[in-house]
Amino acid sequence: MDGEVEVVGLAAGTNAGLLAQQARAFHPRVAALCDAAQSPALTASLADTAVRVLAGPEGVAEVATLAEADTVISAMVGFAGLAPTLGAVRAGKAVALANKESLVAGGHLVRAAQKESGARVFPVDSEHAALSQCLEGCRDGAVKRLVLTASGGPFWGKKAAEVAAASRAQALAHPVWRMGAKITVDSATLMNKGLEVIEAHWLFDMPWDRIDVLIHPQSVVHSLVEMADGSYVAQLATADMRLPLQYALTYPERRAVRFRTEPLDLAALGRLEFARPSLEEFPCFALALAAGRAGGAFPAIMSAANEVAVGEFLGDRLPFGAIAEVIRATLDAGAADAAFETYGDIARADAWARKRAAEEAGRLTRARR
Repeated sequence: MDGEVEVVGLAAGTNAGLLAQQARAFHPRVAALCDAAQSPALTASLADTAVRVLAGPEGVAEVATLAEADTVISAMVGFAGLAPTLGAVRAGKAVALANKESLVAGGHLVRAAQKESGARVFPVDSEHAALSQCLEGCRDGAVKRLVLTASGGPFWGKKAAEVAAASRAQALAHPVWRMGAKITVDSATLMNKGLEVIEAHWLFDMPWDRIDVLIHPQSVVHSLVEMADGSYVAQLATADMRLPLQYALTYPERRAVRFRTEPLDLAALGRLEFARPSLEEFPCFALALAAGRAGGAFPAIMSAANEVAVGEFLGDRLPFGAIAEVIRATLDAGAADAAFETYGDIARADAWARKRAAEEAGRLTRARR
């Protein structure tokens, strides 16, 4: 793909140093940092370049809607990714989507914008990218069920009580994937898979009772589709996020890779295992599924509470086992009849949930002293 892709804009959350390195490597016209307080450091780092530096959420949103861009990769973690994703879709950009929370919190808005603009949203999470590939060419009525796979994370096979006091290092020791801290903890609680079920509901317009999850520790089968006749179509690949990303950028063509990756050797692997996740042992997974089915503001509330709780855990202020307690308490306090039609409605629900979740986390922490 050398020379075929030009980077015209880059955006990041808080890491000014890494963004500066990337800007020097790829020479974008614009670079934006969501954390405005860190933007002076980025400006100073790029003072001898032609890169225009933007700051704050507005700057990130501007990058997502640059006139020169035809494809936007949305990979910002958490609710912060919704506004730029929504802006890119409304602008008619092709969106390679890796930000789950955009669809979890604002799926109805993204879908409505997509229908109006005709923008193509191509998922680059390995599971949803796999489902997209499995569904290519399927006619109406051919699909019975979508099956997302999950590695199970570092605590698969253990009881919830066994890992309630798990350390930060233990939760971040994912057996297969190398990811950011927040998503790695979400994998350990299986919240990540609950978010992905909600995402699949919006991406593929699939009813809740036709989306399933299987634990697959080898992480080779990235997802499956059960057809109406009982047969299955699956997508298999080595665990490398660059593969679905490349396919999103070259779609509908499928290119040979030009980067080093481990070949998939099924004979050496020997076996593929599957199991059903337990809602009792993974309460965060259960809470995500319930919030998705409840609809309205509840998915946004659940996702915001999870972000806060995971942040408290990563800061060593909240036990691992209390993450689900914070989410549950915040959901229980949520207003079922709250208005939830606009981005402003979602932002207010998100802000309320963050405040309430922080209060619940503080209460739980004090109770354990």
